[in-house]
Amino acid sequence: MNDTDMRHLRRCVALAAEAVDAGDQPFGSLLVSRDGAVLFEDRNRTGGGDPTRHPEFAIARWAAAHLSPEERRHTVVYTSGEHCAMCAAAHGLAGLGRIVYATSTVQLGEWMRELGRPPLGIAPLRITDVVPGAVVSGPVPALADEVRALHARSSG
Repeated sequence: MNDTDMRHLRRCVALAAEAVDAGDQPFGSLLVSRDGAVLFEDRNRTGGGDPTRHPEFAIARWAAAHLSPEERRHTVVYTSGEHCAMCAAAHGLAGLGRIVYATSTVQLGEWMRELGRPPLGIAPLRITDVVPGAVVSGPVPALADEVRALHARSSG
């Protein structure tokens, strides 16, 4: 994990806070090009009733529509929370590159239990369970308390 990774992860956490402020679950993600340019960013948008409006899924769809397969292979996806199985599959199918996440699916499950929230309703698979060979970095302990606080502040 380098300074660039941390800067991008901090932006993801800021997007996750924006999601909470908008009534959504606290997740935010960035797509970064090989040369370090932020190509696309989004936050969770599930509050409107569509449970598939995860930012990682939006990134995969945007990349498939706007980048060549070669460009997609050399991107980095930064995200506040490890991809769920749906988002990991979309990432793999779109042929995106490295994933860097602030907090893990295991941490999320523990926090949901501690907060008295219901389980996610899907298997808590790791990204590499869904996309064998994916290049993944995370979690980042320095961001865990901040992300957990966002989950505690979210509506459910």
